Amino acid sequence: MANALLLGCTGLVGNEILTNLLLDRTFDKVIVLVREPLPFTHPKLEERVIDFQNPSEFDQAMEGGEIIFSAVGTTQKKVKGDAAAYRKVDEWIPTKAAEFGAKWGAKSFLLVSAIGADAQSKNFYLKLKGEVENKIKQSKIPCIYLFQPSLLLGNRKEFRIGERFAQWVFPIFHWVTPPKYRGVAAKDLAKAMIHFSKIHKPGHFSLTYSDFFPPNP
Repeated sequence: MANALLLGCTGLVGNEILTNLLLDRTFDKVIVLVREPLPFTHPKLEERVIDFQNPSEFDQAMEGGEIIFSAVGTTQKKVKGDAAAYRKVDEWIPTKAAEFGAKWGAKSFLLVSAIGADAQSKNFYLKLKGEVENKIKQSKIPCIYLFQPSLLLGNRKEFRIGERFAQWVFPIFHWVTPPKYRGVAAKDLAKAMIHFSKIHKPGHFSLTYSDFFPPNP
């Protein structure tokens, strides 16, 4: 039995992770860090409402998280193109979670990153994802899994016309698309993350599409 701690539980992937964690008997407690209270409760769920930009508050909220899942993320639309505001979510939250989690003795950290993440990229998004990965790998958490999906498939709360079009097109060309660039359903990515969270193998591991579907034992 273990305690899971989840960041980004209201997002596309995070919501799927939360649903599966609450049903998984491997975890006896699921801690979620949120800005606002969730509209439901569960016997295994421990909700911690915090200000993520308050380091002391964030630090204390990480206590007890043995297996950390990070599925936080924003969009350029939400931050109105403000790069600094974008970093406050996509960089500050996961990297500080790793830093504070290590302090509290976390065993594993599982991050939703992106295919093509590269700190040397000229693309802002991919550069940021690469920088985040590098900072998390520098933490003292012994087991780190970096999940690098391409297009995430699922029903988001907000409407994104480009993404909706891509979700329609991707399945048509699925089998001729190189595996690592194939779209993956959020529910499948969530299941993969929970699967790997139970494999406590020391090191840093980057996983792409083909890794998200491990063979059945």
